[in-house]
Amino acid sequence: MRIGTVKENYGADAALFDTRVQRGWLVVLAVALVLLPFVSGQYVSYLACLVLINVASTTGLNILTGFTGLVSLGQAAFMGVGAYIVALLEMKVGTPFILNLLLAGLGAALVGMVVGLPSLRVKGLYLAIATIAASVILHFVFANWTEVTGGVSGLTMPPATLFGMELNQPGEVYWIIMPVTVLLLFGAANLFRTRIGRAFIAIRDRDISAEVLGIDLLRYKLLSFAISSFYAGVAGGLWAYFFRVITPESFPLMMSIFFLAAVIVGGMGSILGGILGAIFMTMVPEVLKMLVGVVTPFWPEAVAVLSPVRIMVFGGLIIFFLIFEPEGLAEIWRKIRRFFHLWPFKT
Repeated sequence: MRIGTVKENYGADAALFDTRVQRGWLVVLAVALVLLPFVSGQYVSYLACLVLINVASTTGLNILTGFTGLVSLGQAAFMGVGAYIVALLEMKVGTPFILNLLLAGLGAALVGMVVGLPSLRVKGLYLAIATIAASVILHFVFANWTEVTGGVSGLTMPPATLFGMELNQPGEVYWIIMPVTVLLLFGAANLFRTRIGRAFIAIRDRDISAEVLGIDLLRYKLLSFAISSFYAGVAGGLWAYFFRVITPESFPLMMSIFFLAAVIVGGMGSILGGILGAIFMTMVPEVLKMLVGVVTPFWPEAVAVLSPVRIMVFGGLIIFFLIFEPEGLAEIWRKIRRFFHLWPFKT
């Protein structure tokens, strides 16, 4: 049973990790993240980088949708803005990657604030349609502003450099992606210990009551869009450093749906939910692809026959979670924790 967790002051009550066990697991996770590139192959490092990029972008969308209650289907377009900014800075200016990522986030945040203006008048499905329209406009800009974006041919950027060394392989780019994603996660977790984060939650729960209490809806809704888009812009910059080829087709509307599904499956309004949802949405297709590969030597037609089934299974798993656990993977994890907190006693 969990004991010795009484809080004696507000600081202890607001701590992100309030027990020794949690702090111990945090140390284990940190060690695992540091050791991963040394004990795994390039494929595992590739998957780790992809998961971390998706975690960063999903966390940003969760701030907007899960915590503020504003639906957006433009997250991929904001990632595109960040990716193009990083590519242009890397190719034409040659500034350090940290500055490039920061400027990518700020550029995407400015675009996000403009896109968020309709949230002052509409919400729900109507806001989702407005963000889709913004996504289409940005895609049109990516494809037709040839002098800047390279048009449909896109841009091919040089690799990031760290202490004069080029980072070409996934295991090398990992050392950019992992620390940045960890910083974004800690930033998001601490955001909801501040007045801004609590204002976001109040708007989500009842925006009219929040306004009566003195919360400026204009300011905080646009700020939520800006923070969410900042996360997307940084994630897009990381994506650019990872793949190094940026085209308009790199950030389709389907990717925005992917991130929204990750928020729903993981658990809306939960930092852990965004992490688990991104991991689930990224890894399940890869696992199913691996299973198809295992069957192929015994059944040569497996790829043609099972590939559509793989997509159906993926969609079925999402529907399963929505029906049987609407609060997502984060709630499943909380139930497991509660079970062991009270074990061996019955709840």
